[in-house]
Parts: sequence; structure tokens; C-alpha cells
Amino acid sequence: QVQLVESGGGLVEAGGSLRLSCAASGSDVYINIMGWHRQAPGEQRELIAFITRTGTTQYADSVKGRFTISRNNAENTVFLQMNSLKPEDTAVYYCTGQSSLVPMWDIWGQGTQVTVSS
Repeated sequence: QVQLVESGGGLVEAGGSLRLSCAASGSDVYINIMGWHRQAPGEQRELIAFITRTGTTQYADSVKGRFTISRNNAENTVFLQMNSLKPEDTAVYYCTGQSSLVPMWDIWGQGTQVTVSS
């Protein structure tokens, strides 16, 4: 069973930067697509970025140009570099994965809190 563990969340002022990290562990780790979801208070959980094993990326319009997702397949890690942070980026951020070709986010981390103060 694969587990995802996030780190790097915290409190930052508007305009600042944070880098989230996520490490996958378990036996026979293979994750096809890795991504980051977030959930703000009172809001639905949303997918903000994902990356395939070959490095293809896609971003939600709300973070495009400010956030960058990257991964290291050999180390089973994924990162989210967040720049020009805004108060509306405040949310719990979840590292997620699709373990097969089925387009379903079936692996989730426990989440890390990101708070952006104005």
C-alpha cells in the first residue's frame, strides 16, 4: 500500500513563497500521475496541478503562472513551488496520486495547512 506524506506548509505573508514536498512510500511504489489538490474553508476540494511520469503538467487557472509542480520518479517525490501567494490561496493542500491508468485519484496524503496573511 502506498502512502503519501506532505511537508512544507506554514504561514506566509501575501506575495511570499512556499515549497511543498510530498514523498511516497510503501512496497512497489508506482504512481502514474501525481497532483496537488487543495480545500479552503467552506469550499469544495479542487485540483490545482498535476504532473505525469513523463513530465507533462497542467494547472488550474487560479494558480497558473504562480505555482510550479515537479517530480522525481526515482525518489517517488513531488513538489509544488508556490510564488506570489495570495490570501485566497489559504487552504489545506493534499498530495494525491493515480496508481493506474484509471483516471481516479486513489492515493491521498494527510494534508498540510498553508495560510497566507494579507
